[in-house]
Amino acid sequence: MSDDDVRNLQDALSRVTEHWQPHRLTSVNDYDVKVVKLRGEFVWHTHPDTDELFLVISGELIIQLRDRDVALGAGDLFVVNKGVEHCPRADAEVHALLFERQGTVNTGDAGGERTAELRELI
Repeated sequence: MSDDDVRNLQDALSRVTEHWQPHRLTSVNDYDVKVVKLRGEFVWHTHPDTDELFLVISGELIIQLRDRDVALGAGDLFVVNKGVEHCPRADAEVHALLFERQGTVNTGDAGGERTAELRELI
């Protein structure tokens, strides 16, 4: 991406067709900025070596933690610290931006059928 490349969140999200399938919007140093659509409950997992930032663009996202639930609405962001077990849940469709270290697997240490290869927005 060059200095004059502009990315639009709404345009990027309009090209995401599957839930829980992150798409890289851009990269900043060794971190990826990803857009994703969420619906339903994900899997309980941790990212042992990195934090994960969720920024809700639209909808309401619940980040379930073992000791509490964190409710996020449009414009809210929350950082799940490395090693903290969590399970995102979206009762209705949510559009979100994720900020994660490059190479972070969406299902963290849990693996399984919800593990998705990062896709590029072209």
